[in-house]
Amino acid sequence: MDFKDFNFSESILEGLEAMRFEKATPVQEQTIPEIMKGKDLIACAQTGTGKTAAYLLPLCDQLLKKEHHGVKALILVPTRELAIQIDQQMEGFGYFLPVSSTAIYGGNDPREWARQKTALTTGSDIVIATPGRMIQHLTMGYVDFSGVEFLILDEADRMLDMGFYDDIMQVVKHIPDKRQTLMFSATMPPKIRELAKKILTDPSEVNIAISKPAEGILQAAYMVYDIQKIPLLNMLLKEKDLPSILIFSSRKQTVKEIVQSLKRNGFNADAIHSDLEQAERENVLREFKNRNVQVLVATDIIARGIDIEKIDLVINYDVPRDAEDYVHRVGRTARAETQGVAITLINKDDQIDFYKIEKLIEKDIYKIPLPPELGEAPEYKAPEMFKSGKSYGKKGYRKKNFKRKNKGHKK
Repeated sequence: MDFKDFNFSESILEGLEAMRFEKATPVQEQTIPEIMKGKDLIACAQTGTGKTAAYLLPLCDQLLKKEHHGVKALILVPTRELAIQIDQQMEGFGYFLPVSSTAIYGGNDPREWARQKTALTTGSDIVIATPGRMIQHLTMGYVDFSGVEFLILDEADRMLDMGFYDDIMQVVKHIPDKRQTLMFSATMPPKIRELAKKILTDPSEVNIAISKPAEGILQAAYMVYDIQKIPLLNMLLKEKDLPSILIFSSRKQTVKEIVQSLKRNGFNADAIHSDLEQAERENVLREFKNRNVQVLVATDIIARGIDIEKIDLVINYDVPRDAEDYVHRVGRTARAETQGVAITLINKDDQIDFYKIEKLIEKDIYKIPLPPELGEAPEYKAPEMFKSGKSYGKKGYRKKNFKRKNKGHKK
C-alpha cells in the first residue's frame, strides 16, 4: 500500500517523498485508517515495524486541519532516548509542515529544564515526554493541557514494567476526557488491557506483533562459565570487519567492565547506561549511529524503541530474564529486511531462561562449541530439566525436591 492511498494532505506527501517513504508497513496499513477516522486504538506491534510513523503521520494530518493554540498532542514514552528519537523523526516529517514538537525528559541540566518550560508555556503543538519528568512540570502549575486532543502511549508495556502506571494516570488527569487516545505496545499482558479499559473508549484493535526475531537474523549461542565470557567476547570480535556491534548486559557494572576490557584489547568501544548524564548518553548514541564508535555496550535502556540502522552483530552478554526482552534485543539487527547476527552467552544458571526464549520463538538455537583454548564449557541441560518436571518461574525454581546450588542469577 502506498502512502498516497491514505489521502494525506499534499504537504505531508511532499515530506514523505523527500524522505523516500513510499510503501506502508503492515502496522501502518492497519492503524492509519483507524486513526484517521478519529477512533481510539490499541495496537500490539513490535519495535522496527514502523509504528512511530503509524501515529505521527495521521497526527500531523489532523493538526494541519486545526488552529494551533497551545499543546494539542501528548506522547508518553518510557525513556528519554525514545523521546528524543521520536522528536527527531517528527522534525523530519514536519519539515514541510507548520507543526512544532518538543521532547520532555529528565536530567540535571538547568538549561534543559528552562528549554522544556519555555516549550510547554509557549505551546509546542506536540509534546513527547517521559511520565516522571512530565509530572515535575505539571506540579509547577504552568502547564496547560486543556487543549490536548490527542494522547498517545508508546511502548506502553515498557512504561508499566518500569513502574509508571501511577504517573501515567496522574498525567491523564490533566488532559480533557474528550480526546483521541492511541496505545502502542509490543506485548499485550493483562495489565495493558486494564490500562486500556481505563483510558480508551471503544477502541479499535490491531495486532501485528509476532514474538519472534526477524527471519534475517542468524541466531546462535555459546555455553560458558562466567569467567570465560570476556575472553570469548574478545575472541569473537578479533579481526571482525564489522562497523557496528551492539552488546547487551543486564547490569551497568558489567557494562563498564566489558568496555574496559575491549578498550584494553584495542577495540573502539563505548558504553551507555543510567549512570551517564543525559548529554553523555546522547553523545555516545550519536557517535554510534554515525559509525564513529564500532562497539556499543549497553544495558536494556536501548533494547526497545531505539532505531539504529545496519547493526551487524548483537551479542547478549547475559541472557535476558524476560523472553520478550530477547526479541527486542536481537531485533536491533536485521531491521528493514537486512541481514544480521545475534549471539547469546549462556552460563549454567541461565539455561532455563534461555530455554523459555527458545519455546517463545519456537526454535532451537544452535549452540556453537566453545573454542578449545577457553577450556571446557557447561552442558546445556534445560530441556531435560523441563522433561523431568522441574518448573521455573521468575522467582526461581519452584519444584519441592529441586534446590538450586547457586542462589540467584550471577549477572
